[in-house]
Amino acid sequence: MYNKYEMELAGRILRVDVNRVAKQANGAVLMHYGETTVLCTATASEKPRDGIDFFPLSVEYNERMYSVGKIPGGFNKREGKASENAVLTDRVIDRPMRPLFPKDYRNDVTLENLVMSVDPDCSPELTAMLGAAIAVSISDIPFDGPISTTQVGLIEDQFVFNPTAEQKEASRMALTVASTREKVIMIEAGAEEVPEAQMIEAIFAAHEVNQKVIAFIDTIVAECGKQKHTYESCAVPEELFEAIKEIVPPTEMEEAVFTDDKQTREENIRVIKEKLEEAFAEKEEWLEVLGEAVYQYQKKTVRKMILKDHKRPDGRAIDQIRPLAAEVDLIPRVHGSAMFTRGQTQICTVTTLAPLSEAQRLDGLDESETSKRYMHHYNFPSYSVGETKPSRGPGRREIGHGALAERALLPVLPSEAEFPYAIRTVSETFESNGSTSQASVCASSMSLMTAGVPIKAAVAGISAGLVTGDTDEDYLVLTDIQGLEDFFGDMDFKVAGTHKGITAIQMDIKIHGLTRPIIEEAIAATKKARTYILDEVMNPAIAEPRPEVGEYAPKIIQMQIDPQKIGDVVGQRGKTINAIIEETGVKIDIEDDGAVSICGTEQEGMDKAAKLISTIVTEFEAGQVFEGKVVSIKDFGVFLEFAPGKEGMVHISKIAKHRVNKVEDVLKMGDVVKAVCLGKDKMGRFSFSMRDVAE
Repeated sequence: MYNKYEMELAGRILRVDVNRVAKQANGAVLMHYGETTVLCTATASEKPRDGIDFFPLSVEYNERMYSVGKIPGGFNKREGKASENAVLTDRVIDRPMRPLFPKDYRNDVTLENLVMSVDPDCSPELTAMLGAAIAVSISDIPFDGPISTTQVGLIEDQFVFNPTAEQKEASRMALTVASTREKVIMIEAGAEEVPEAQMIEAIFAAHEVNQKVIAFIDTIVAECGKQKHTYESCAVPEELFEAIKEIVPPTEMEEAVFTDDKQTREENIRVIKEKLEEAFAEKEEWLEVLGEAVYQYQKKTVRKMILKDHKRPDGRAIDQIRPLAAEVDLIPRVHGSAMFTRGQTQICTVTTLAPLSEAQRLDGLDESETSKRYMHHYNFPSYSVGETKPSRGPGRREIGHGALAERALLPVLPSEAEFPYAIRTVSETFESNGSTSQASVCASSMSLMTAGVPIKAAVAGISAGLVTGDTDEDYLVLTDIQGLEDFFGDMDFKVAGTHKGITAIQMDIKIHGLTRPIIEEAIAATKKARTYILDEVMNPAIAEPRPEVGEYAPKIIQMQIDPQKIGDVVGQRGKTINAIIEETGVKIDIEDDGAVSICGTEQEGMDKAAKLISTIVTEFEAGQVFEGKVVSIKDFGVFLEFAPGKEGMVHISKIAKHRVNKVEDVLKMGDVVKAVCLGKDKMGRFSFSMRDVAE
């Protein structure tokens, strides 16, 4: 026996099975949306983890290839490390849920989402988001939920909720919105230059749908929900705060944090911590939480300065952007490069162009996405924040930031037909002090233009922050937040776009949601800042894409051949095409529809390869003149190779106007000569003449 709950969601049935499987987890639900099935569980440790000053939440989205009827590739035929899509889904589940756990909770919590079956029309990611929220809500883990998540598409100016696979293909927007009962708590979007007003309407249309799902979850919790367990609070003792304030008065803390240089501020805080450690040397229980206490003291100081005094730590006005700079062609020999600097945030992006065969192949659950032509990678080394630690490859943060910039730039990229290249941009973080992901959008937009990629419009990104008071009306939106304002503020609202509209949004918050006025003000602030960056900073550095790709970038010739002739060009076991590649030094890609891309750095070799391929696919007809190489000499004449795998014979009588007694008197192996096709002989073979070329 188990509990089963159903509701209609966007024209399909959402079913939740409780007490059916995984009963030893604190909370577990088997989610069904259409024929998509995801097992969602929530578990918590009995005791808090020692020695930490953060909430240890882990979110896992586990894709199983059996869910789409596939066996994993590779040698061991087992799922390997999480795909990029899985990592991004982990982040989207984590962001709206983390703020709703108690701030003083230090028990380990793991949310596992196992994708067991995929219906292409019912998103497994969405199903996991809903399932994770329900699993925690019915568990005994403290959680101020429930929440709900809705996806929104835009087709012919009409919003489509939780779009099907076909609708996603036609949609101009991919928006994900998570909500609590009253407010929006998470926004993630990719869009084709959607106007700000339309984006706001879409966000709150999704918020309304979320309220219906939350009401549905409430019925499940009412019948199956467990009583929330008590826990050992890790809050900083109030008497410690009072003791700290006696040693370090609020005015002294304000002076310590009120600077635009991160290193100076960190040194000031280090001195304060040393003073406090000496003062509390005999109180071990206070020393254990002193770091968290100083952090919270800084946070209260910064928030008070901003909200009450309208003073930012670096002295800027509320809507003022830090000093900006942009330059291009920073790195020689690469295909394109640009650097964007905003205060102590500095990103250099390098663009690389390659044939379409270099596009990334994807082995995931979404069968509509098997390759990726544009790849954006983001690197965040420790030196960028003045620290030292070994590089262990990209983590979830790096993958998430790279994907955000990639999403922001995709809508302005030219089609494959317009620009037949695979494109990779790599954003290297030189310095970091707030919103490097949006600086990488700006740097990448310029870098693409320097590489000669004909993007439709320049894209800029900026982040807005938020500090709230005791009521919904008591708040302040900040333009261009630096690291300190991100750490101590309530929101990091990243928006990227062109003059025309929004191409990407990512919103992280630390409070229980945002009201409509806050979201509208944040989007308006980012629009104003984005316009300034585009017009006053990026445009003077590079106003439009360069007309041609750079000197060191590969050049591509495109041609179309009859698909029936592909075998002739490739040859037996690739012999013909490999001979062309070896002779000309180019790279050749042939699609099933007969589209041929010839890629190289030397125009002469590319032209020769194109000529050879044209010759191979051309049917011999009388009157056509070809250039061929002598590959065989016989007593009766010679054989000419016009292209790899394509030969013809010239009879000795057709070699010259005068009588030729011996072929070797006129020709030798390897000679390149011109010959005209005379048509078929009596045996049905094509014959050629060198002597009749002039005529």
